[in-house]
Amino acid sequence: MDKERRLAILRGVRRVVVKIGSGVLKSAGEAELCHDTMRRLVEDIAMLRAERGCEVVLVTSGAVMAGRKYLNLPGGKLTIPQKQAAAAAGMSKLMSHYDRFFGERGIKVGQILLNYDDIENRHYNIENTLNTLLALGAVPIINENDSTAVDEIKFGDNDSLAAKISPIAKPDLLLILSDVEGMYDADPRKNPGANLISDIFKIGKKVLAQAGESGTGTGSGGMSAKVAAAKIATDYGVATLIISGKTPGTIRQAFTEGTGGTFFHPAQEKLTAKKHRIMHTSRAKGAVVVDDGAKAAIILHRKSLLSSGILDVEGRFQSGQVVVVKDKEGKEFARGVSNYGADELGRIMGRKSAEIEQVLGYKSFDEVVHRDNMGLIDMAADEE
Repeated sequence: MDKERRLAILRGVRRVVVKIGSGVLKSAGEAELCHDTMRRLVEDIAMLRAERGCEVVLVTSGAVMAGRKYLNLPGGKLTIPQKQAAAAAGMSKLMSHYDRFFGERGIKVGQILLNYDDIENRHYNIENTLNTLLALGAVPIINENDSTAVDEIKFGDNDSLAAKISPIAKPDLLLILSDVEGMYDADPRKNPGANLISDIFKIGKKVLAQAGESGTGTGSGGMSAKVAAAKIATDYGVATLIISGKTPGTIRQAFTEGTGGTFFHPAQEKLTAKKHRIMHTSRAKGAVVVDDGAKAAIILHRKSLLSSGILDVEGRFQSGQVVVVKDKEGKEFARGVSNYGADELGRIMGRKSAEIEQVLGYKSFDEVVHRDNMGLIDMAADEE
């Protein structure tokens, strides 16, 4: 364990996003909220504010679980309308408990419900609301707007939501409270000899694959989702700690002793806010397939993508939208903002930049995707 390095980072934390999973909030033996656990976690958040001087943004699950109990919905998998109804009823229940528990400590709260479209297109509005609430001494409580969300605008799990607000909330730490101790080198439910991994310095394909084999929680986001969230956060330079929210004292222990859970250290070269949105938030609307020369220019020399290197265009997209860049084998290796729409690219692909105006009758840009608006996908993903 790199205890001293971890402690050095934690000492500098002034703003933290705390994510609480539904598995943490669940009562033992029943699919309903455990009020004692909620009260204890609120006390931990109050401790971070009072003793550590931290601003806290809370991302919480549990609305569907609370609403399911309140509406007496049947066991088993819920239909989409049932889940949305449970979310609508349960969020008011969840917030009433948080309001009461935080209120007992003189702390005000403010609710923010988000969907993917909000993060993608209204991040400045969200940032202003968050900063204003924090400046007023309140704890922003964020959840996905499950009552109206459909697949096209869903995050999928609140781990992803907590990570994708990093460029908006600008925390120093993402603290994911789970119903397991952290990430193990094997599934501890199947392998009693599985070992907790204390520190991870790079999240590549090996780590992501291992997370899928190391156990899961009870909510929609298992360990693989949590490690994927850590990847999103650490790419922006935000350290991430996955730790048990079920065990009392773990948060204080982590901040005072530098022990417990799995600590994901920030990437050495963080993405800018713009590139982070391109790589992790903006949804790709299509793809371009490029030749070997263009791939080498982008990967080895960090060059822009030119029309001459494009072999094919996939999907229907407009200029200004994000596209995936693929090689001839179909492997995705970059993402970026296209300066031209799919129809335009279909006409100029394989042509030199000097020919664009002749073909289209105009030339908006020399580059199809400028290097400043493009990020590489897992360039060192297979490294240890």
